[in-house]
Amino acid sequence: MENQSLIILLSLLFSAFFSGMEIAYISANKVYIEIEKKQKSFISTLLNKLTSKPSKFIASMLIGNNIALVIYGLIMGEVIITFFESLLPVQNTVINFFISDAKILSQTLISTFIILFTAEFFPKVFFQIYANKLIRFLALPAYLFYQLFHPLALFVMWISDVLLIKFFNIEGDKIQLSFTKVELGDYITEQMEDISEEDEVDSEIQFFQNALEFSEVKAREAMVPRNEVVAVEVKEKIANVIQLFTQTGYSKILVYKENKDNIIGYVHSFDMFKRPKKIKEILIPVVFVPETLLIKDALNTLIRKKKSISVVIDEYGGTSGIMTVEDIVEELFGEIEDEHDPVMLTEKKISEQHYLFSARLEVDYINEKYKIDLPESDQYETLSGLIVHHSEDILEKDDYIKIGDLHFKVKEASNRRLNLVELKIKKD
Repeated sequence: MENQSLIILLSLLFSAFFSGMEIAYISANKVYIEIEKKQKSFISTLLNKLTSKPSKFIASMLIGNNIALVIYGLIMGEVIITFFESLLPVQNTVINFFISDAKILSQTLISTFIILFTAEFFPKVFFQIYANKLIRFLALPAYLFYQLFHPLALFVMWISDVLLIKFFNIEGDKIQLSFTKVELGDYITEQMEDISEEDEVDSEIQFFQNALEFSEVKAREAMVPRNEVVAVEVKEKIANVIQLFTQTGYSKILVYKENKDNIIGYVHSFDMFKRPKKIKEILIPVVFVPETLLIKDALNTLIRKKKSISVVIDEYGGTSGIMTVEDIVEELFGEIEDEHDPVMLTEKKISEQHYLFSARLEVDYINEKYKIDLPESDQYETLSGLIVHHSEDILEKDDYIKIGDLHFKVKEASNRRLNLVELKIKKD
């Protein structure tokens, strides 16, 4: 009985190993594997051999798993049958017939239940979560079994290749698996998560990560919001426009008719030297883009039309904000400070669980820099948006809101807008 228990335990462990390595190979980040293969170490040599023929590796793991399951099924069947016979030593033929069926059903249900949880479900979940580490850590035993099942794997692959070529006109293992942009981005993100707050992230790495995410950024994520847009009415006096240029230091100011939802163009500070009498004389047409437009497409539009500024409109045609070429470039290279940018945003770490943030700071920026798990959503971009989204109300100074373990208190607010927020993290 002890030998049977040991064989059952070992067969379950081997089945868990084989099914886990199969899912780990599929789930592992291909960039991580390729980098590990270049390290010129014993493990890198094994990984090179294991991944040189993907189908052969998968076939070896499947063969090992099936062998383990067959051994488990045979021994487990004997154990269950013996157990039932010891419980019900009945000699009646009719009763034995029904008991025999019950034993087979019980054997199937019990064996399947144990296999599903101990050798399939839990190992695959575990190996999928830690795929990168486990495929490297278990490379040696995987390679040993890979060589052990080599002849049988070749035979299985030969049969599958014949079927694939004959019926589907596909050749197996001729095209090597390559990594995708998503995997490259995931790898960089994983590496950056391991960097402590005190360490500086290399600018080239940050630029590379921004470049990978660039194609997914929408106009509403890069724009200057409507309430921060400086604009004048088309009938405004030129003297007042000149004064506004002087006060703001901007080189371009938007022009609207009646309200900001009806922007008709912009004026340039250089045109003030032409001594115009009315704004209409120097009015320059503006480009309109929907807030859902990808910034890479918006950039192409601006370049094609030889413009440097666009008005971002919402689904109802109203002005959502403005976006310049500089705003788009900043998504790649980071913040570019000039006279157009607002005052420095507050971001102060008082302690490990206590922070002071400007409400204009982006949620993903705070999470990345301070390793805070603020909830992210497509519904908002900034800390102010996060708070308003959860409170469903316009908060005022000293108002308080709790979101999970995050305790927010409004320190400064003006004109229905949050300016400064205090954050305390309290684990319940």
